Amino acid sequence: MDFGFTSEQEAIRDAIERICSQFDDAYWLKRDKEGGFPQDFYDALAREGWLGICTAEAQGGAGLGITEAAIMMRTIAESGAGMSGASAVHINIFGLKPVDVFGTEEQKNRMIRPMAEGREKACFAVTEPNTGLNTTQLKLRAEKRGGHYHVTGQKVWISTAQVADRILLLARTTPLEEVRKATHGLSLFYTKFDRERIKVREIEKMGRKCVDSNELFFEDFRIPEEDLIGEEGRGFEYILHGMNPERILIAAEAVGLGMAALRKATQYARERVVFSRPIGQNQGIQHPLAKCWCDLEAAWLMVMNAAWQYDSGKPAGAAANAAKYLAGEAGFDACQTAVMTHGGFGYAKEYHVERYLREVMVPRIAPISPQLALSFIAERVLGLAKSY
Repeated sequence: MDFGFTSEQEAIRDAIERICSQFDDAYWLKRDKEGGFPQDFYDALAREGWLGICTAEAQGGAGLGITEAAIMMRTIAESGAGMSGASAVHINIFGLKPVDVFGTEEQKNRMIRPMAEGREKACFAVTEPNTGLNTTQLKLRAEKRGGHYHVTGQKVWISTAQVADRILLLARTTPLEEVRKATHGLSLFYTKFDRERIKVREIEKMGRKCVDSNELFFEDFRIPEEDLIGEEGRGFEYILHGMNPERILIAAEAVGLGMAALRKATQYARERVVFSRPIGQNQGIQHPLAKCWCDLEAAWLMVMNAAWQYDSGKPAGAAANAAKYLAGEAGFDACQTAVMTHGGFGYAKEYHVERYLREVMVPRIAPISPQLALSFIAERVLGLAKSY
């Protein structure tokens, strides 16, 4: 059993580090203050082909696995880019997996290649205001009339909708009362983001200001039938193919952000002198930081395990949810401990750790809450009764 990176994986990490080194703390602090999509960062990754790390070579990608993508996403977050940098490219890695698995060859070439090459951006629209994670209860309707589907309704918490060229959309094509199972009757589309028919309202939020989150309002939005992915009514089944990779990647990002916070905190603990001694000499400072390192390293092993299971074609649901839970909690604890290590200066933006603490709430909450990850494991691994 070898826990080390291969030479190719080390080369990936080193290449991403070189790109990220061009975007220092001052860059991300400015993005945090002013907002605005980090286009130059996105372009730098696109130029060297990293946006298509998991995309098949036939569609212009590198054809690598979720394991390599997890290494990449951890490296981005750990560089100090945090969730601002990771979220800017996140959907490129896993978002079009349903198209890759269930789309036609024509759809794969038309839809995947432009995003892998950085020529188009996409957003992923599933969540609705009154359904949360209860995806089977989605209300957004897509009614077929002639050669188009007409869409009316709302979505919420849709990232990058301010800059997206395309939208991956889950909508109900058969009313809930007319299907035998609640998971039936949902269809998946990947189509042009028509801003005349989709009204976008940005949500002011706690952190990650440069990667927007939005409410979407669809007013007779029209989707050509050739943009339906797979069979009508099977969209819920299709999006499941993107959920485990998403959990694995966001877990990797949480570990990276936690490590960035730990690096800042240990540096400060070495340099900050109080009562004529560095505060890092005190066990009251040392032990919480050491515990954070242990927790982050353990979470990373779970991330790598989940990624290996996914890339090996094994059922990865339990491992992916465990990785997401462990990394989300370890990342949060590390960021909080980093703020406390800095004392009052941890509350100051110039030390960056307060930004990390705000941003780490993203992988802790999304794409599912810690409690729902535990519920999945309780039900699917431990065999306990469904609790929700």
